[in-house]
Amino acid sequence: MGVWNQGRVRTSGHRKEFSVRFAAVAVFALLMGFCWSVTAQAQAQAPGFQSSPAGGATGQNSKTLPPILKNVGVDQNLNHQIPLDLVFKDETGKTVRLGDYFTDKPVILSLIYFDCPQLCPMVENGLLASLKELKFDIGKQFEVVTVSFDPRDKPPVAYAKKAVYMNMYNRKGASEGWHFLTGSEASIKALTEAVGFRYNYDAEAQQFAHATAIMVLTPQGKLSRYFFGINYPAGDLRLSLVEASQGNIGSPVDTLLLFCCRYDLSQGKYSLIISHVLFVGGLVTVIILGVLLLVLFRGGSHARA
Repeated sequence: MGVWNQGRVRTSGHRKEFSVRFAAVAVFALLMGFCWSVTAQAQAQAPGFQSSPAGGATGQNSKTLPPILKNVGVDQNLNHQIPLDLVFKDETGKTVRLGDYFTDKPVILSLIYFDCPQLCPMVENGLLASLKELKFDIGKQFEVVTVSFDPRDKPPVAYAKKAVYMNMYNRKGASEGWHFLTGSEASIKALTEAVGFRYNYDAEAQQFAHATAIMVLTPQGKLSRYFFGINYPAGDLRLSLVEASQGNIGSPVDTLLLFCCRYDLSQGKYSLIISHVLFVGGLVTVIILGVLLLVLFRGGSHARA
């Protein structure tokens, strides 16, 4: 009887211990699922200013705009192939084809002019700030092409601009991956029309009226994503590069975030797909519970043995 009682007490103790462990595991798994969802939301919704994605096509009343601003804006020509045979000059004065920079990596395209007194430096500084936050390196995982839409700009000015940004970016190999181009009016017009970038020239002020945006293109030269304003959230920019590369760069976490997010045309950024987040969060919870329960059952079997 004493031995039987001892066995029953021992079994009861094991059951209580198992119940406590099971409750702890369940709470832990639920917390993990919740934390994953919150993390995904925080990464997918990085803060940053985003302006109207359609530029002059939305939110503008031609009756109230000064003539110089009419038809100024950016149209999102998503999935449109840009002409890669266009000829430009790089910062050294060498004649290049636009297609020279589209090989096996996604490309970030920025359109500015080098004598711009305000907006263009803000675009490039905003781009630089985002690029410095990225773990990806220019020239390794992606290329950057900055093109002047002012045909009066020449290679020496482009060279000086590049030197400034290379010094501020300060990563090895970036000089081979960030290109500053100038070109003829014909090449500039063909490129800006292809990407939907619309601007006007104010002859009196000798300045351009233009919108602010950068574009992400696939290695084949197709427009994948647009980012508007002067600040480009690094989290969104990273996802766009991973997406444009068709998963050839980035981590499994990036792929998972892309499953849980979609590009919002109206906002020009990525937003969560709640149903996908809940699905993944539930799946993560089930997997964690299954693994930990298996460990507990095996531990219980070894203890009884």
